[in-house]
This record gives sequence, C-alpha cells and structure tokens, in this order.
Amino acid sequence: MILEMKVPSPGESITEVEIAEWLVEDGDYVEKDQAIAEVDSDKATLELPAEQSGIITLKAEVGDAVEVGAVVCLIDTEAAKPEDNVAKKEEVKKAPKAEAKKEEKRAAIKETYASGTASPAAKKILDEKGVDAKSVNGTGRDGRITKEDAVNASPSMGTPTGGNRGESRSKLSMLRRKVAERLVLVKNETAMLTTFNEVDMSPIFALRKEYKETFKEKHGVSLGFMSFFTLAIVRALELFPSVNSMIDGKEMLSFDFCDISIAVSGPKGLMVPVIRNAENLTFRGVEVEVKRLAIRAREGEITVDEMTGGTFTITNGGVFGSMLSTPIINPPQSAILGMHNIVERPIAKDGTVVIAPIMYVALSYDHRIIDGKESVGFLVAVKEALENPEEILMNSNVTKALEL
Repeated sequence: MILEMKVPSPGESITEVEIAEWLVEDGDYVEKDQAIAEVDSDKATLELPAEQSGIITLKAEVGDAVEVGAVVCLIDTEAAKPEDNVAKKEEVKKAPKAEAKKEEKRAAIKETYASGTASPAAKKILDEKGVDAKSVNGTGRDGRITKEDAVNASPSMGTPTGGNRGESRSKLSMLRRKVAERLVLVKNETAMLTTFNEVDMSPIFALRKEYKETFKEKHGVSLGFMSFFTLAIVRALELFPSVNSMIDGKEMLSFDFCDISIAVSGPKGLMVPVIRNAENLTFRGVEVEVKRLAIRAREGEITVDEMTGGTFTITNGGVFGSMLSTPIINPPQSAILGMHNIVERPIAKDGTVVIAPIMYVALSYDHRIIDGKESVGFLVAVKEALENPEEILMNSNVTKALEL
C-alpha cells in the first residue's frame, strides 16, 4: 500500500510551509513516528513525523514552499525493512563513482595560452583601475578576461595577507523571512517611539537573596526577575489601558486581560510564547509558566497556538549583555518593554551618592494610539512597582505573595 503523506495544518492562519530540511533520504526505510522532515511556517519550525513504517519517496525538495494538505512524500508500507549491510554495500559502490566524477571534472579544467589574457577593452579598463590582470579570474573562453570581468574587478586595498577570504550564501528560513518582513512593516507603518527610564534593583535583589532558596524548595522553580517585571507590567497595564490596546482598521481594540508575550531566543531564531491571563497569576505561577514556555521554545517543541495572540511583549536583551536598546514593537501589539543588563552605578539617594544595581528599561510604543503622557506614566508605574515590590506587588505580605 502506498501512503500519501500530506502537510498537516500547523495553525489556523497558516496556509503554506517551507521544507527546511529532510531528515531522511529518498529510498530510506522509515519507522512510524520517526521525524522525517523539518518544516518552517511563518511562526515556527515543526517536525514532520512518519505516519507509517516503510520505504519513503520524497516529493518535495528543501526550500520548496508547499501548501497545507499537499503531498510531500510517499511511504510504501508493504516494503520490507532492508538489512544494514545491504545499505553499506550500496555506499561502497557509490564511492568510487563519485571520486571518478570528481577526477573527470578536474581533468576538464585546463589552462591555455588565453588563460589570464585580457581583451583590448578589458586591458584598458584594468590599466585605468590600476589592477594587475594576474589578479583577475577570467570567465571568457579558455579563461580569457572579458570586459565585464575588468569592470567588476576591484583595485587592491592593501597588501594581501594570505588570510581566508571565503564567503558563503544560504537561504533564509521562512520564519526568518517573515520576522524580517514584520520588522520592516512595523518601522514603516507605525509611529514608533521609545521612552527610557532606570530602575534601582536593590529591593528585588534583597528579596531574592532572602527568599530565593525557600521559594525554590517550595515550588521547584527559581524566583527570577521575570515574575517581578510581569506583575509590575500587569499593574501598569491596568492603570494605562491604552497600552494594552491595538489598532484594528479605524477602531481601537482594548483588552480587559493581559496576555504577556515573552521573547525567547530559540535554535531557529526568536520565539515569542504567550503567558495567558497573567493578571491571574502569582509569582509562582509566572515563574512556572515562563520556565515551561522557555524550555519548549529552546527545544523546538513550541506550538503555533502557544505563540499566537499576546497584548504586550517583554524582551530581555540583558541576558546577552545589552546595556540599552530600542526594542521593535511586536505587531499587532502597540507596545513592548525592553529589559537590559544590571550594572552597579553611582546614583543619588537621600542626598548622598551610593552604588546600586541599576537596570535601564525601554518602552517602545505606537504613538498613533498611545500618547507621550501615557507611555511615560506607564514606564514610571513599572519603575515604582519594581523599586517598591514589597508594598506594591506583594501587598506588604511577602510570605503570602510568594506562597511560602
């Protein structure tokens, strides 16, 4: 029986995918549920498992864009599983042939009297540029240097060092191309503006130092910075609802819930899983969900549904050492908060200069829907909550807030 394997739907809005990589070769025997290919959608990279065991025949090539529901391979489910030694014999047979073809190709390339000789027009151009003909690879017949070769030749920019000057070219994945399109779209179609502030992280450092070990023993996750930032943002979104809104045509769409997107660096690029209804989560709830989503994203197991939606985004360039940046809005959202690295800096406190762990934070927002007063007020509200977490985020009861 010949089984036709079709592209399954990765998500509701996705109509086509791209074959990123075949994990098997044409004619291989595959086992049921074995990963046979990786496919890129505009939101994620997913594995395609074999539906049955048998000999596979590929019907699409790497880089092909195929519609959801299209046949990408055939599996002969009645074919017997070949023995390993048969496959090895085939490889041995193929090896000499491959080497012979390489030798034939090398023999076909020969030099003649014309190799490296410039045509009159090419010679004139090279002389004007001050380029030695010996440094130009001719593409004309028998290696002759053509006028086009001379035009494209570059004059020496210094003494050759003998170092490697190779280059490579690779096709961008569908996910990377889609991200690029969305970023350019945001820059071109929104009135994006960024406002900055600084946060004294001393109170959070003190809380984490005192309760981190107990929190981890009780809940099995670390008490990180993300729970403080997420809950501070939820509070600020409730105070400034326009930041938790987006433009839909000629209307302003506002949300009474906070779905917080968390930017995570995955093996295939940036992933943005969503923490649903963050307004209902505690410190423990946020940390558990952040850990779960981050692990799934980094292991390539995240689904499209887990990255769909979101009303506001947090991105943390600080984990890579970034001091300051202007994050780009994650469309169709209207704002994104950028966290950065924490560095000890001198600041004025109670009339004296002290050294404190400081983080610069940045809020990029769409000025079409969020006014400057609201954006600045939002960021100040986040700063206030982070610099006084015990009172504002924990209602002056740390053990209850941390569920200890």
